Amino acid sequence: MPTTNKVKRLPQLSPVSIRQRVLDVLRAAIVNGDMKPGQRLTEELICGQLAVSRGPVREAMRELELEGLIISVPYKGAEVLDINDREVFELLMPIRLLIEEFGFRYALQNATEADVSGLQDILDRMTRAAKKRDVDEVVATDVEFHEAVLRMSGQVHCMQIWRTISPRVRAYFSRWRHQDPDLDAVVKEHRVLLEDFRKKDEAKIMSRLKEHIFVMPTVQHTARRTTPNVRKMGKKTQVKVRTNKRP
Repeated sequence: MPTTNKVKRLPQLSPVSIRQRVLDVLRAAIVNGDMKPGQRLTEELICGQLAVSRGPVREAMRELELEGLIISVPYKGAEVLDINDREVFELLMPIRLLIEEFGFRYALQNATEADVSGLQDILDRMTRAAKKRDVDEVVATDVEFHEAVLRMSGQVHCMQIWRTISPRVRAYFSRWRHQDPDLDAVVKEHRVLLEDFRKKDEAKIMSRLKEHIFVMPTVQHTARRTTPNVRKMGKKTQVKVRTNKRP
């Protein structure tokens, strides 16, 4: 029988995939700083720019609110949330440290040679980005490196908890790196972490993680690495900053 030239019908995009694409675009705009804290988000404007209906936009904005990147204000709509140092160092970073200490311990037990090669590939991309002074790519590979380790842990709940804080952590990283663009130091820290990971030196990794995670720019936004010393004073919190040596 002669063959027909009928083209196989391509699957149509489902509403879920459209929602995910809208979510990815909006999240990236917030995390990368294209949408500033306090900026109003209107469904009509977003629908027009992305050429989509209101349904996917509304669902994406609900997800962004769950991630802590936007907030809905009654009778005013949604706006981009700010991220302050107090929230980062009293809440997000302590949670992140617990997650990563837990994840790294299990990842050290489970990691294969292919897993370690994957981390090296991420580090190579981070190095190239740092040489190009590409802050956004350095931030992306920084987060990717740590997420890869957490996936190696095989601890599903560990990844679930990480995903609830990672959007705000990444948004803070992006804003900070543009103020404090010491990208070579970021690469060096991850190179040392990877060396210790290859050696399965758990003690060194646990020691380095705290110094690696609790970092911030100085008040003058210089390129020095710092760790906060937080002291509560009644209802206020005073943050003193001291400079640390790089690993």
